[in-house]
Amino acid sequence: MEKNQGEKLVIGLMSGTSLDGIDAALVSIKEDTDGIQLKLLHFATLPFTVGLRDKILSLCDPNQARIEDISAMNMLLGEQFAGAAKKVAAEANRPMDEIDLISSHGQTIFHQPEQVKIAGFPVTSTLQIGDISVIAERTGVMTVGDFRTRDMAVGGQGAPLVPYADHLLFRKKEFGRVLVNIGGIANITVLPPENSGRSVLAFDTGPGNMIIDAFAGWATNGKQTFDENGAIAASGKVDEKWLLELLTHDHYKQPPPKSTGRELFGIKYARTLWEASSLSAADKLATITELTARTLSSDIVRLIESHQIKEVFVSGGGWHNRTLMNRLTSHLPDSIRIGSTDDLGIPGDAKEAAVFALLGHQCLMKRTNNLPAATGAKKPVIMGKIAW
Repeated sequence: MEKNQGEKLVIGLMSGTSLDGIDAALVSIKEDTDGIQLKLLHFATLPFTVGLRDKILSLCDPNQARIEDISAMNMLLGEQFAGAAKKVAAEANRPMDEIDLISSHGQTIFHQPEQVKIAGFPVTSTLQIGDISVIAERTGVMTVGDFRTRDMAVGGQGAPLVPYADHLLFRKKEFGRVLVNIGGIANITVLPPENSGRSVLAFDTGPGNMIIDAFAGWATNGKQTFDENGAIAASGKVDEKWLLELLTHDHYKQPPPKSTGRELFGIKYARTLWEASSLSAADKLATITELTARTLSSDIVRLIESHQIKEVFVSGGGWHNRTLMNRLTSHLPDSIRIGSTDDLGIPGDAKEAAVFALLGHQCLMKRTNNLPAATGAKKPVIMGKIAW
């Protein structure tokens, strides 16, 4: 199958806080008078082995992470990302020499958007590993990566980055939309009508699947790594008293733009909650699932009138948790249409990888690709580093 004139084939690679594996999206990107047209051609996932997942997870814990392990994993994950790129191309029957660009988010092991002082100097930082030079060498394809640091260099939080693509691809003239992603962390992009005069708003609402996944593992003695279809939570009952205590967390009180991650809502926080509660395992999962639904819905409801919201589209692993989706739906007005990003032409599981394909394309074209309204950056910048 030959490429059309002006078409670029780009592979986007994404590994998120859920640590399930590497998502790879092969997309076609074209440009015309109507703007950029992005089409998903194929999607594949390269799962992490249990051993590799546990090792990466240990690197996210400052009490366990060692410099030599971080250095070695940076190179090893480069090999893994290259493998994911080769897999999606092979499954799509596209030889690597037809691929114009690979764009990799990398694997976040640390994210510190709030300033800390080191030797008296204020610093924010973030670290994504999975070396792009290794990816480029193993695939023979130019590779872009390390997006977040440039945004942080101009005062941004380095997250969320997906709203740039949401704004470019999905904004409507007539009414507002919310794009929800429920990965390890849950985040929203609020797209007001184009002529409303309002800016795009985007931020991390709080935990998505991260705590739910940890609880599911403990509830099943390690037999499950997630609550499939929300079945365990569905068998339990929400404890409103405990839920109200959970909702007092400082993150929920902060105004956007704001971002978070494993540093706040990771395994240490989850373990503290699990051990502090005397509820049954099912009730714990029901309550923590409700926490994700409640924090997401409260932020959406608050913006419905001001941003003329009529549609909500969900992507990420949380879409498959029927209990979570039922709870989220129950907190939103009946007038709001709720669907998956499949309805917009990009399957929810593939969305973030596809977005990073677009971010890499824009970097290559020397175009700014952050959204200051979402990240808090002082100005638009070109994010990404290139391994030729």
